[in-house]
Amino acid sequence: MNAKQILVSVVLFAAAGAAFAETAYPPETKFVSTKTRAEVIAELKQAQAQGLVTNGDNYPIVQEPRSSLTRAQVMSTLSQPSSNESYHGA
Repeated sequence: MNAKQILVSVVLFAAAGAAFAETAYPPETKFVSTKTRAEVIAELKQAQAQGLVTNGDNYPIVQEPRSSLTRAQVMSTLSQPSSNESYHGA
């Protein structure tokens, strides 16, 4: 009797495991490259020369645009009241 109970429990556990089995979502599709190896290597070297590729766990480097204003010009715009300010203090 014990052998029958063990066999039944094994079959039930196997059926339960199969019921929870899932397939990959979304379905995997075959990747087809449109570039040659030489093109990819050339793009990588160009990105490295521009400083866009880092090593390790670093985030990509975002280069800020350079300002054409001098320090004096920025200070003068800060001292002038702006007409389009929406915040007037609490």
